Amino acid sequence: MYLKDLLIDVPEVLELRGDGQTQIESLSADSRKKTQAGLFFCFRGANFDAHDFAAQAVENGSVALAVERWLPDVQAVQVLVSDARAAMARIASAFYGHPQRRMRMVGVTGTKGKTTTTYLLKSICEQAGMKCGLIGTTGNMIGARMLDSKLTTPDPIELYDTLRTMADEGVQVVCMEVSAHALALRKLVGMSFEAAAYTNLSLDHLDFFGSMECYRDAKRKLFADGLCQNAAFNADEETTPEVCADLKLPCMTFGISQNADLYARDIEIAENGVSFTLNLRGLHSAEIHLRMTGMFNVYNALAATALAMILGIDLDTIKRGLEAVRSVPGRIEMLELDTPYRMILDYSHSPDALDNILRTVRTFTRGRLIALFGCGGDRDRQKRPVMGRISGQLADLSILTSDNPRKEDPMQILAAIEDGIRETDGKYVIIENRREAIRYAMQVAQEGDVIVLCGKGHETYQDIGGVKYPFDEKCVVRELLAEQK
Repeated sequence: MYLKDLLIDVPEVLELRGDGQTQIESLSADSRKKTQAGLFFCFRGANFDAHDFAAQAVENGSVALAVERWLPDVQAVQVLVSDARAAMARIASAFYGHPQRRMRMVGVTGTKGKTTTTYLLKSICEQAGMKCGLIGTTGNMIGARMLDSKLTTPDPIELYDTLRTMADEGVQVVCMEVSAHALALRKLVGMSFEAAAYTNLSLDHLDFFGSMECYRDAKRKLFADGLCQNAAFNADEETTPEVCADLKLPCMTFGISQNADLYARDIEIAENGVSFTLNLRGLHSAEIHLRMTGMFNVYNALAATALAMILGIDLDTIKRGLEAVRSVPGRIEMLELDTPYRMILDYSHSPDALDNILRTVRTFTRGRLIALFGCGGDRDRQKRPVMGRISGQLADLSILTSDNPRKEDPMQILAAIEDGIRETDGKYVIIENRREAIRYAMQVAQEGDVIVLCGKGHETYQDIGGVKYPFDEKCVVRELLAEQK
């Protein structure tokens, strides 16, 4: 494809220096990557400036550069842009043939619930006979087939490459998690979602956003910047009025305690699921029996239902879709073990998520509730003592251990969590090695106890010192059980 053709409808383009007829066969934002006739995007990151690596990108096959300042010492065609991140999103869309326009795009944003909501919506759409794609934290999928993925919302080049694959394989609906980071970093500029939902906002990612207000405003971009045509909002979420303010697009609300268009009543939570009556404006209702437990999954089901209704799917099909989902990877996932105690895997790595999972599990725990968790390194430090307090208040025993310490000293992370748990009467131990922490939990657990492994969820690695080591908690638990025999 000619460079000049990629620049059509890219308002960020200011000037082109060089031959617009230059053939572009690949896109790249990594100067170390070997490319064939590549276009390399230069933008500033938190710890680097890609302009400094443009010469390396040219050595590795790039023939053109999208730059925010001219690079006179680099021999390549250069396109000066006002915003390289936004330009990358638009150009990636054009390079892959705008695949999103061939499918119905549906987005979900919020601190919690994105993954489960997209899985539920995917199931509903499949019950409606649609071929579905999914993009999110646990990976990308076409139907039941997993695709490679690295981020909740992939970078534009990977995103549009994936969307092109989906469109070419006949996907009709894409259920996509939309992270606040992706919105803040303008990864979705030029995207159009037929529908999008806002689930909630709670303490997380302040290492990046600095304040809850900035974090909220980043999520608001999905609805306020023309990225979606219809919206669904959690009526019970206290920040919803701020996110909704001055929006000029059709909206549906869902909730439990507030007056909402779509609401749940007669909620019954049990160990193996939750039942409730789903009501639409008091005119239509259905009895729902989810196979996943927890009040938060009622909200996830409501969010998925609202989006499905916006897509025009009928209530009977929605019911079948919701009830067909047995579990979501790493989300209150009960491990099948032949032990007198139970073990649950959950991705809860924020204060609100930890509070939710422990309160939910407490409702069906006959013995002690044992919480094993840590906090990620090089991330929001403010939440560490908060999570310590929560576990100290709600668990009978807390086992503080490493999550993904990354390049931080794991013992310093654990000390910050301990500061919070010391403010409670909760019993706790510190075992930095996560495998040994799980071993300890299994050794001390008695009949009727429930162990909740928090923080890793679907992840199959541990990031220690900037290196990702294999660590799949399901495999670790099986190995430890085998050692006990």
